[in-house]
Amino acid sequence: MFMRKSFSLLAVLVVAGALATGCAGPERKLGRGIGNTSEIVRGGEFRRSVEQTSLFDGPDAGYTTGAVRGLNRTLARTGIGLYEIITCPFPNPGRGYDPVCTSYLAPGPVYPDNYAPDLLSDSMFATDTDLGFSGGNVAPIVPGNRFHIFDTH
Repeated sequence: MFMRKSFSLLAVLVVAGALATGCAGPERKLGRGIGNTSEIVRGGEFRRSVEQTSLFDGPDAGYTTGAVRGLNRTLARTGIGLYEIITCPFPNPGRGYDPVCTSYLAPGPVYPDNYAPDLLSDSMFATDTDLGFSGGNVAPIVPGNRFHIFDTH
């Protein structure tokens, strides 16, 4: 009888402690993990690796070595993203909730130097009361799409 009461009290204290400590670290780690996991669809590492290898080693190397390097980096970022999603409630040993493998990959998403994305011209970010609607990216899911309607910012 006493064991059951102490166990339920312990469970209540654990839940209260988890809610009282805040979740900024796990939240950032989970968000970073989801962003890194979607890299395999986004293809930023692949495009950047092909671009950089083409610039420094020539176009032939860009289409061969750059493609292999881009695939390597894409799979590495996706794997790190899966790791961060699975371990988001727990801090990394010695690093807290900071990104892992930053000597190999940048902590945030990368893009080729010839393309830097901006906020979408969407009603969520920029409403246009004169026209009654806002523009936006024509096909935001297509990698490399740069065509915007009414892009004013």
